[in-house]
Amino acid sequence: MAQRALPLPAARLGRAVSTAGAPYEVSGVVLLLPDGEADSRRRPSPLSYAVQLPFARALARAGEGDGLAVHVLRYRCRGWNDTDAHPAEDAAWAADEVQRRYGDVPVCLVGHGMGGRAALRAAGHGAVTSVLAMAPWLPEHAAAEPEPEPVKQLVGRRVLIVHGTNDERTDPELSYRLAERAKKSNRDTCRFEVHSDGHALRQHRSEVVALAADFVRGSLFARSYARPVKDALAAPPPLGLRMPLAAGFGRSLRH
Repeated sequence: MAQRALPLPAARLGRAVSTAGAPYEVSGVVLLLPDGEADSRRRPSPLSYAVQLPFARALARAGEGDGLAVHVLRYRCRGWNDTDAHPAEDAAWAADEVQRRYGDVPVCLVGHGMGGRAALRAAGHGAVTSVLAMAPWLPEHAAAEPEPEPVKQLVGRRVLIVHGTNDERTDPELSYRLAERAKKSNRDTCRFEVHSDGHALRQHRSEVVALAADFVRGSLFARSYARPVKDALAAPPPLGLRMPLAAGFGRSLRH
């Protein structure tokens, strides 16, 4: 007798990651989408959530004065699972949940690895105004014709892709090619390269966090972007899609 597959557990949003003692009025939301696996219907590891918390706290601290709430999404399962694209579906559900909790506030999808692909895929949700994809997982076939990874859902959104040049898990050239296609229909697309860094973007972590915080505040709260981000958004390909992330990026903003 064939065993019936059990239904997947529900995705969860949980409480906002906060650095403030008292609650404040929320004016914008970041949804953090963790990395995962290509194929797996197992429940996500608690570690995939935990490793996002320091980054979530850093973003919450940077946007505290603007009314930023940061949530780390807990997926139903840890896999993308081919055409099911479970993390992208979960991201769209989470954007609905944000609207239920906070009302009509702008949402920035921020994802790493597989979460970066989910953020790009779910950008068409009506609440989403911006996307930050870090080292997005894009399989080789995602760039192949006649059905490459879609980009039409990115129109009207601010899009930033960040990728380490030494990433051995997700090919940086695939994210460049996606950004190149996206830029043709959405001028508000840019991409930064973190030279000598790998998939986890640990070597230049402080600069990556500072870049993310600058992009989030500029996109959600109409703050002025740092000059390198402005230049990257304005520059035509390939310049605006191969912008180097300079050492000391975060320190330079404090002076």
